[in-house]
Amino acid sequence: MLDQKTIDIIKSTVPVLEIHGEAITTRFYQLMFGNHPELLHIFNHANQKQRRQQKALAGAVYAAAAYIDNLEAILPVVKQIGHKHRSLGVKSEHYPIVGKHLLLAIKDVLGDAATDEILAAWEKAYGEIANAFISVEAEMYEEASNQQGGWDDFRNFVVDRKVKESDVITSFYLKAEDGKEIPTFLPGQYISIKLEIDGEEYTHIRQYSLSDAPGKDYYRISVKKEAGTANPDGKVSNFLHNQVKEGDILKVSAPAGDFVLDMNHHTPVVLLSGGVGVTPMLSMLKTVVNAQPERKICFIHAAANSNVHALRDEIKEISKLETVDSIVFYDSPTEDDRINKRFDVEGFVTKEWLGENVPVKEGDFYFCGPVPFMRAINQALKDLGVSEDRIHFEFFGPKDSLEEQEERITV
Repeated sequence: MLDQKTIDIIKSTVPVLEIHGEAITTRFYQLMFGNHPELLHIFNHANQKQRRQQKALAGAVYAAAAYIDNLEAILPVVKQIGHKHRSLGVKSEHYPIVGKHLLLAIKDVLGDAATDEILAAWEKAYGEIANAFISVEAEMYEEASNQQGGWDDFRNFVVDRKVKESDVITSFYLKAEDGKEIPTFLPGQYISIKLEIDGEEYTHIRQYSLSDAPGKDYYRISVKKEAGTANPDGKVSNFLHNQVKEGDILKVSAPAGDFVLDMNHHTPVVLLSGGVGVTPMLSMLKTVVNAQPERKICFIHAAANSNVHALRDEIKEISKLETVDSIVFYDSPTEDDRINKRFDVEGFVTKEWLGENVPVKEGDFYFCGPVPFMRAINQALKDLGVSEDRIHFEFFGPKDSLEEQEERITV
């Protein structure tokens, strides 16, 4: 437990973190990777280059400072980050390294303003925060390892099938190389893929949503091929699309993630996706129709056109069920799309359309896709009076914010 003086000092730094938080976390990563380049085997290089990781960490540090006297309040955030850490292989021995370089970064950025008293307080506070993460993640590692079919860290999987779903998305069906049982997962969860690419100094780890229903003898991921290879995201997705073949071996983590479908509810569920955000939504759709066949589902997908609309036929087949209402939005349909009536609405998903066509008053809403899409959906739902406890969303990568005023405390 922290003494009151330490708590007071930490809380007094909150306004400073609001202003300098991202500068501190940027310097932190520079220092840590400079002294421990081996950690680049774990961290996502694309998120570093796009500054998403720095922003997310700044938000986490800000939240920890603001709630230092009540860390229970940010336990959901700790668990969410814990899922990511467990799937990446972050271990307890990494936390002292992080703490050392975070203090060095605070000193570097704030200069004389970072007094010995402030640094001592932050050293104590970091110890409490690190212990919270270590404790949560230890439970997650134990659960992943001890569950039926579970394992530690990464396990070899064979690419059993590789299926092109659209011009930009390909599915990979992965089976355990040892032929042994694999654990089930919750619809909406993801796995990490660890890649060693020829010519690359460090390994690359990427997390991909599981796009099929749980309970099968394989995991399926559906990967979007990013344009170009100059950025790390493009490098990884192009490697998967262009180099990985059926029969190849990939290193895979056990499923993780807290963006999952609540199967205790029986209210109508509205699943909204944009682009490759369809992957966790399809897993949820398949799970509901199998486990809750009477539950009403509204499945809404937005894409540019049929050329980039992945898994369309699979969803269309499920949509023949009376309980499933599927609507497709194309904002740039081809002439062939119009002739063959491959979509239902031309344009974007709007608040007005949602208000007239989905169960706003009683539905549970889950959505995933590009950040602009999610911002628009989130705002529309709030404008329509949907309470926050019925709104659930997933980001690909470090947790971002859907509202500017939330960015300081959302990680």
